[in-house]
Amino acid sequence: MNQQTPLEDLRSFWLAFFLYLKVKFLKLFYWAEAGKSWFAAGLYRQRGRYTQTFLHSALILLLLIGITLGPTLISETFPGLSGEDPWNEALSPSAVSASVLSQETATLESVKPRADVYEYTVKEGDTISTIAERFKVSVDTILWENNLKDVKSIKAGDVLKILPSSGILHQVKHGETVYSIAKKYQVDPQVIVDWPYNSFANDETFALSAGQSLMVPDGIMPKVVPLQPQPRYFAQVPSAGTITGSGQFAWPASGQISQGYSWYHKAIDIANAASPDILASDDGQVIVVGWPAPAAYGNRVIIDHGNGYTTLYAHLSQIYVSAGQQVSRGQAIGKMGSTGRSTGTHLHFEIRLANAAQNPFNYLK
Repeated sequence: MNQQTPLEDLRSFWLAFFLYLKVKFLKLFYWAEAGKSWFAAGLYRQRGRYTQTFLHSALILLLLIGITLGPTLISETFPGLSGEDPWNEALSPSAVSASVLSQETATLESVKPRADVYEYTVKEGDTISTIAERFKVSVDTILWENNLKDVKSIKAGDVLKILPSSGILHQVKHGETVYSIAKKYQVDPQVIVDWPYNSFANDETFALSAGQSLMVPDGIMPKVVPLQPQPRYFAQVPSAGTITGSGQFAWPASGQISQGYSWYHKAIDIANAASPDILASDDGQVIVVGWPAPAAYGNRVIIDHGNGYTTLYAHLSQIYVSAGQQVSRGQAIGKMGSTGRSTGTHLHFEIRLANAAQNPFNYLK
């Protein structure tokens, strides 16, 4: 029997130790992969329904860490705790300048419209019309939300509920859907879905919860004749003509204009159950086709018109062109559909100049 030397014993020990660590590492890696897959599946379930819970938990953890470590950090950095009075120190020119800048920044008002209902106390001299103009809503919106019979039914001291936009605030009842509510208030369901502050129990089916408040932009109260009727359009595609890169655009589809241009919907929607072809609004080169992010657009085509303008055609069921292809004004580029975040067959049409959204009504001819 051969006896191993001390060097061979040491080599055998390290080889066995390496194999042991390898097995342990592989098991740890397997458990980590399994845990990651389970965690990711939980976050992605129902379009990330549980992501919000995860983020809230993470924020709570950060808050606890802040509470624990905050006093120590403050004592080290806050000048008032060093024994010196910071108000007795002369401000340097740079400090004065910084203070003025930060003060000016704080006075800037956000242009983002509000989401909540505002309570306004009527003052002497106020009328429904002046209040409506002040808050950029229709007279009918104020009358309906406050159950007023006419424009003379207010007096100083009354408190009025002012909605964030013209339309109706609806309390969802059991069994109601986005579609039934839209039909009741004479709007397209997409208008309700596109209002950025409306929430849904399920983002895939737009399911609602009984008792929740739902904003219906431009909604009309049933069995009531509005004092300020909302315009209803029917867009027909005119002859494509021969204009090239002029900044004047042809209608891309025929149908009912189901939603206009607004701060939260920088486009127009044209609905048509017949699913007509979508036409290029002007000459140009196709630069995007398919279903890239953001997914809400679904299948889309983007055309660069070579003069600073681009147009976007979204929610298509079929696409007839490819990226890099030259297209002519009036050429069919796809078929109207309901892909992406959509409640029905329609075209979402955008015009952009230097990547800034424009109101299509100012350009379509």
